[in-house]
Amino acid sequence: MSAAPTEASAPATNSRRTGFILLTLIVVFVFFWLYRNAPLAEPDLEMDAAPMSAADGFRVDAWMLPDDALLGFVEIPAGAFVMGSNPLQDPMAYENERWSASRRQGNPILPAYYIGRYEVTVAQFNVFAAQSGGSTAPREGEAAHPVTGASWPEALAYGRWLGEQMRISPATPQTIRDVLDSGWAVTLPSEAQWEKAARGTDGRIFPWGADPGAGNANFGSGELREVTEGACPQCTYGLADMAGNVWEMTSSPLQSYPFDPAANEATLEQDALFVMRGGSFADAANNVRAAVRGAVDPGVRNPGIGFRLVISPP
Repeated sequence: MSAAPTEASAPATNSRRTGFILLTLIVVFVFFWLYRNAPLAEPDLEMDAAPMSAADGFRVDAWMLPDDALLGFVEIPAGAFVMGSNPLQDPMAYENERWSASRRQGNPILPAYYIGRYEVTVAQFNVFAAQSGGSTAPREGEAAHPVTGASWPEALAYGRWLGEQMRISPATPQTIRDVLDSGWAVTLPSEAQWEKAARGTDGRIFPWGADPGAGNANFGSGELREVTEGACPQCTYGLADMAGNVWEMTSSPLQSYPFDPAANEATLEQDALFVMRGGSFADAANNVRAAVRGAVDPGVRNPGIGFRLVISPP
C-alpha cells in the first residue's frame, strides 16, 4: 500500500526542480557568454584563399611587383632632355615629331620622377581586378606578359588603386612611401616623361642607340614575350621594352608640339585621343623609335596596347 505524498515532501520536490532549472539557465548563460567573447579564429589562408603565385622575380606579398629595392620603379633624375626628331639625324622621323615650325627638337625640363622598369603585367593588373568588386574584369594571359586589352580609364584606375595600397602597406619601400606621402601620384607617364625615360638625355633614336638591330627589343616578331625578357642594360636607365612588345599608353592628349604639361589636365569629356608610345611586337623598326607618337581613343581595348606606370610629383 503506497502512501500519498505528505505536505512536507512536495516542497522538497519543487525545490529540486527549481534548482535544476536555475542550473540549466546558468550553464546556458555561461556558454553564450563564452561564445560571444571568445576571440575569432584566424582564417586558414591556405584553405580559404584562392591560391596565388608569382613569376620568378616578382613578389606575391607586394601586388606582384618586381622583387627589388623599389618594387620595380626606377628614378629618372630632374633636368632637360632632347624631345622630338631631326630628320637629318633620323631619316625615319614623322612630321608630328617636329617640335615647332622653327625648331626640329625641343629641350623640356622635367622634375625627378620614378617609372616602372617593366610594362604592367597580367598578374599585377589582376590583383587590382580581383579587388575591384567586379567593376574591372581580369585579363587572360600568362602572368608575366604585359597586360593588354585594358582601356585608358582602367589603366588610370589601376594606378590610383596601387598608389592607395602603397601608401598604407608595410611592403612599400620607405623612399616610395615618402614621395607618396608628399603628394606624388601613381599614374600613367606624360609623353615627355615617357620619352625621357626611353632615350635618356642624349637624343637617342632607339633606347639603346642608333642601330635598330642592336637592342634586345621585341618588334616584327608576331607575339608578346614576358616583360623580364626585354632587359636592356645598354639603355640609359636600364628599362625593359621601351621599344616594342606593346604600345604604351600615356596621360597626354594628342597635340602638336611644343609639349605642354598643362594639357595633361584634359579629361575624357573633352573627347581627346591619348598618346601611346614605343610600338609593339607587330611593328617595324620605324614605329619603335623613342620619339614615335601614336594615339588611341580612351575606350579602345587592343591586344597590342598596354602601359607602364610612373610615380610622379603633382
